[in-house]
Amino acid sequence: MSHLKPILLSTVFALTATPLMAQEEQFITIGTGGQTGVYYVVGQSICRLVNRETAETGLRCTAPATGGSIDNINQIKAGGMTMGVAQSDWQYHAYNGSSDYEGDPFEDLRAVFAVHPEPFTVVARADSGVETFADLAGKRVNVGNPGSGSRGTFEVVLDAMGMSMDDFALSSELRPAEQSAALGDNQVDAISYTVGHPNGSIQEATSVVASTMVDVAGPEIDALIEANPFYAKAIIPGGMYAGNDEDTETFGVKATMVTSATVPDDTVYAVVKAVFDNFDRFKGLHPAFATLEPEEMIADGNSAPLHPGAERYYREQGWIE
Repeated sequence: MSHLKPILLSTVFALTATPLMAQEEQFITIGTGGQTGVYYVVGQSICRLVNRETAETGLRCTAPATGGSIDNINQIKAGGMTMGVAQSDWQYHAYNGSSDYEGDPFEDLRAVFAVHPEPFTVVARADSGVETFADLAGKRVNVGNPGSGSRGTFEVVLDAMGMSMDDFALSSELRPAEQSAALGDNQVDAISYTVGHPNGSIQEATSVVASTMVDVAGPEIDALIEANPFYAKAIIPGGMYAGNDEDTETFGVKATMVTSATVPDDTVYAVVKAVFDNFDRFKGLHPAFATLEPEEMIADGNSAPLHPGAERYYREQGWIE
């Protein structure tokens, strides 16, 4: 009877192996931003939750560092990424074919949910004499890397203020990970970043050199907010960064998760479910997430239509009809 053993063993192996192999892995990619920014934390946090469910869903998630909002949207449009984090203003422009997307709307762009608020942030060396945005004229300013939402929003503010890059003594294009050191080394007088707070890059900048958080306010900014529903006034609380005890007035956007209509409903549903079924865990992954509420995340900052996979989960929860 010994000749039966191989048959029996192979049969047992087949029976035990089938459930484990039933769900074929599907790889998804979430575009983020620089590694010092909150976008990177958003993508990594979502992937961490998605990958906890891989055995059940088959999804395997990665979230590489990227150039930021515009880069992410463009890569999603080209089919190079499944999802990405983008500022709410660039979600609006991409879907509606305005600003940098004039004449080339991304009609298949779909919203998934909004995340944290992102104030437009300007930090200047205390010895630069910069107290307002207009004071940046004649200074060395890091305007942000091409492809980032921060850079795009900086250009919007310039236009609103009646200024241009020519007004600066230097317009550097450093990434967020590089600009704090440049400020400390006196290579630039000021840096800019549209980002959630508290932020490691801003903490580094204000720690290595005496720095001032610059108000970005006034009638020009009021008019900008009134003309664009994706902008809102924002406050960066005093005491959050070294040497800056007073609140900083500015305006801002929301960070949003976006995808394409071509991404399968089940894929988006699984990602949304991983986040909201583990919402307390998600909120604990960064201080900028601490005050998030699901109902606001699916209502605020989203100008593109919701992806059907996301809608399905929100209906199941009774958050939308």
